[in-house]
Amino acid sequence: MTNEAFARAKIDALLTDVGWKVTDGTSLRFEYVLQKGLRADYVLCDRHGRALAVIEAKRSSINPAEAAAQARKYAELLDVPFIFLTNGEEIRYWEWQREAHPRTVKTFFTQADLERRHAAYGIRRDPLSIAIDSKIASRDYQHECIDTVCQQMMQGRRKMLVEMATGTGKTRTAAALIKRLFESGWVGRALFLVDRITLAKQTEDAFAEFLPDYPCHVLRPNKAPHVAGRVVVATLQTMIGEYQNYSAGYFDLVITDECHRSIYGKWSGVLRHFDGVQIGLTATPCIANPDTLPDEEDGAFIRDTLRFFEVDKPTFRYTLKQAIDEGHLVPYQIYKAKTVKTAAEGGFEVKRDELDWTAMDPDTREEFEKLFDGADTITVDPSALERKFTIPERNRAMVREFRDVMEKGYIGRDGVRRAPVPGKTIVFGVTKRHAETLAQIFDAEFAHLKPTPETRYADFVVSDMGNDDTPDAMTVIRQFKREEFPKVLVSVNMLDTGFDCPEVVNLVMARFTKSAILYQQMRGRGTRKAPHIQKSGFTMFDFVGVTDYHGDDDEEIKGGFVVVKEPGGAKPEPRKLLVLDVHDHIDPGSRDWLTFDDAGNIVREQAVEARAGALALRFEAWLATRQPNSDQLRLLRMMEQQIRANADEIDSWDEYRFVMPPFSSIGGIARLRQTFGGEEGLASMLASLNAAVFGDGGAEGMATGAPA
Repeated sequence: MTNEAFARAKIDALLTDVGWKVTDGTSLRFEYVLQKGLRADYVLCDRHGRALAVIEAKRSSINPAEAAAQARKYAELLDVPFIFLTNGEEIRYWEWQREAHPRTVKTFFTQADLERRHAAYGIRRDPLSIAIDSKIASRDYQHECIDTVCQQMMQGRRKMLVEMATGTGKTRTAAALIKRLFESGWVGRALFLVDRITLAKQTEDAFAEFLPDYPCHVLRPNKAPHVAGRVVVATLQTMIGEYQNYSAGYFDLVITDECHRSIYGKWSGVLRHFDGVQIGLTATPCIANPDTLPDEEDGAFIRDTLRFFEVDKPTFRYTLKQAIDEGHLVPYQIYKAKTVKTAAEGGFEVKRDELDWTAMDPDTREEFEKLFDGADTITVDPSALERKFTIPERNRAMVREFRDVMEKGYIGRDGVRRAPVPGKTIVFGVTKRHAETLAQIFDAEFAHLKPTPETRYADFVVSDMGNDDTPDAMTVIRQFKREEFPKVLVSVNMLDTGFDCPEVVNLVMARFTKSAILYQQMRGRGTRKAPHIQKSGFTMFDFVGVTDYHGDDDEEIKGGFVVVKEPGGAKPEPRKLLVLDVHDHIDPGSRDWLTFDDAGNIVREQAVEARAGALALRFEAWLATRQPNSDQLRLLRMMEQQIRANADEIDSWDEYRFVMPPFSSIGGIARLRQTFGGEEGLASMLASLNAAVFGDGGAEGMATGAPA
């Protein structure tokens, strides 16, 4: 079973797996005679029978790389740019005219992959000769990043790591890079990988604005993989279940947007499957010694990341300090205050008679009997608060302190009075019970600012893939971003990464974490500029000592300062036990937006996806009845993308949408009126579209999940 004949049987199967028709006599030729005495084992051809690549087959006991010289001679005689070397177990791919060595790939490329690469092969240009679109990425450091990546690619590097602080425009930079690589012929199709479906939708909206000429779509589970689109956005969770449906050559570029700590470790097979150039985007500094970090997961992330990209430091770095110093992000101030229990050195004591033993289930009682082990007291680490224990008065004290500082400011030891800015506030909580409690306390403390009693001044969102998920999280987050209320949103594992709301001016740290990576992500939620509200900075309220733990102070941040209030003397109320996991990290790869059916089973937005598909079908049917010119068609396609991206809430297309991205960047409603023949022509078009796409059951499809 080690001879070449057996290897060829396996090779035939591998080719069939990716769609090659091995017996049609056109796509693939066996033992192809090149000249007297020379035969190519396989020649892969396009749909018209023209040669694209050669395959040199060897028995399984031979290293395929040993056939490189022989295969190159065949490729020269055939005048083809692509070579595959294989023994039926391992496949190596070689663009021999541009690369010194063949590289290992997971599968053969499909006929369409090779046709696309062959078409681009002869027209590839120096990417540095293509101007960066400053309408997408206008800042100097973004241009420097794009140039650095392109230079590395021209030198033959296929893996690069980009570190850019949260809020400095990683998505814009990626979009401008993709456009340059498309226009220069280096890339024909790109994958953008994120960790949550909300971020996928956010990215799709951004690319619809930044790259209107390049179709983009979000990959959905169990959908046909080969959908027309130059840019595919996918969540890690979806791609894990789908990537084997793609050949290794399907994507020429894979950009990973810090989607998971394990993506470069235990789940790196998803990335290694694709032959495309790999670019990682991260806001996490990746130059620290991983072995010195207090959090093991942080160390594993940095080690795995650097190892995957085969570097000892990021290819390009733009830090938080640089961004603040150069005015691209706002500085921050820290207000520190701890309750007596939180500040207790070495932990605090809990007595047996302070626990409500009657409220415990048998397992919990047994657990705590073991903890006390016959003693009257146990010592509790403050970081266990809200995980194993809750002190109601502690939560009330934190909220009251927040209100007091918001209303009166605080005079520090230097005699200077400082005050935070009222506005949108994110509170980082520990568990759903903790988040719900804090939201209720905030709501009560600020009830005098609510327009009506039923208005929620504060709300909460939770995502941990357990029974505590909040199925309406998307609605709550949308209200927080777009509406006046809620002013305060308490988050558990939902808003700490990837959430973009520039109007946030306060962060409340009610959750302790040892992870420097998570802390930096949480802090980054406040750094974005918001000139429309005159935002000049933000305030972090640290009630758990997390800023001290991570060494965060004002020495490195221009315009920042720290004020510290000594622990208060409030006596806590009797404690109650919460039976919750003490582990500090929730796996980001498990995050998702969740809804539940009547039986309590998770339903992953099937109704939304069904409605998006139904609206798209209606749009296409409506478009087929019209004869738009090229300018009109471009704008209509942008509208179609927005309808699909917002299928969960859109029930008509109104003119106000033209003052929002992506239309705001291309002239807004004035441009639309000009393109569609004036105000009357635009109104007529919208009336026709709304009747065809949203009329007669358009909203009903959302409720039923069936095509309208």
